[in-house]
Amino acid sequence: MTTHQRPPAGPFASGTATRGETVPTVPPASTPVRGTAVDVTALLERGRTLATPVLRAAVDRLAPPMDTVAAYHFGWIDAEGNPAHGDGGKAVRPALAVLSAEVAGAAPETGVPGAVAAELVHNFSLLHDDLMDGDEQRRHRDTVWKVHGPAQAILVGDALFALAYEVLLELGTVDAGRAARRLTAATRALIDGQAQDISYEHRDRVSVEECLEMEGNKTGALLACACSIGAVLGGADDRTADTLERYGYHLGLAFQAVDDLLGIWGDPDATGKQTWSDLRQRKKSLPVVAALAAGGAASERLGEILAADAKSSDFAHFSEEEFAARAALIEEAGGRHWTAEEARRQHAVAVEALDAVDMPGPVRAAFTALADFVVVRKR
Repeated sequence: MTTHQRPPAGPFASGTATRGETVPTVPPASTPVRGTAVDVTALLERGRTLATPVLRAAVDRLAPPMDTVAAYHFGWIDAEGNPAHGDGGKAVRPALAVLSAEVAGAAPETGVPGAVAAELVHNFSLLHDDLMDGDEQRRHRDTVWKVHGPAQAILVGDALFALAYEVLLELGTVDAGRAARRLTAATRALIDGQAQDISYEHRDRVSVEECLEMEGNKTGALLACACSIGAVLGGADDRTADTLERYGYHLGLAFQAVDDLLGIWGDPDATGKQTWSDLRQRKKSLPVVAALAAGGAASERLGEILAADAKSSDFAHFSEEEFAARAALIEEAGGRHWTAEEARRQHAVAVEALDAVDMPGPVRAAFTALADFVVVRKR
């Protein structure tokens, strides 16, 4: 883990942003290898194209109505069961999994079972998280629990979790067993992170270190696994897999830092979530904990307000102006600026980890380009 600077106190140069404003660009700290141009959209589409048929076949194994509910969640059908072309997410994990197979000298297709398994675990967590957090929108549509009820959200999430291991273990190889063990460890860490996230909502204060540990579990662990799982299926040794996981873990922390910025200041039209979504859920995300740790008048006022919020029974009915005032205090205290800087730091550590792995230049350039994409995005 990198050394984390104390969040800065007081206002900073970018001024105060308003709701829906694009999050300030987090410039990448790297450039493509040897000037190689990398089409990130093509990388993401390759992962999606290779993984989707296997993913759909796995979902088709589910008993009704779970198969239909899962298909709705993935955006393949609408709430009435008609074919749809919904937003299926960024597909970063499948792209990383099939790319990692090439580190081991294997074809991208070798990583597909790992890509599908990681995507199934990721979506298991989304189904449960949406219910636990009370999120009514994901990817610009009503969430599963809102359309099909809480029971189906729980059951389908459980089913996707089981399918992930079925897809891997039915390969019947030693390497599949190695991959499953890594996925198991990542899933347990993910669940630990969600438990930490929920517990922090009921605390007045959470340290920056605690927040980073939680986000490393909740986001970093599964992204780290996606970065190694294709290589493992391709026969890579544990040292190579561990190093790829280091890249993925720090990339996950950068990814989550950007998500935390979007969770407060993101444009709802881009994110598909409510305005001020993380503030509505009392999330102790990085901008919040950094602002509280900064000291100064804005930090102290924010602490007083959030402490009062924790005792409020009418929090769900706060006005837009009240959420905007909290966001302004977070920014004035330095939480927004510090989080953007943390995304840069974690991005740099992730890219540096690649130096310890012997891989073809184009594969290294692709990993670097995907890291750049993660920290420069609007959703």
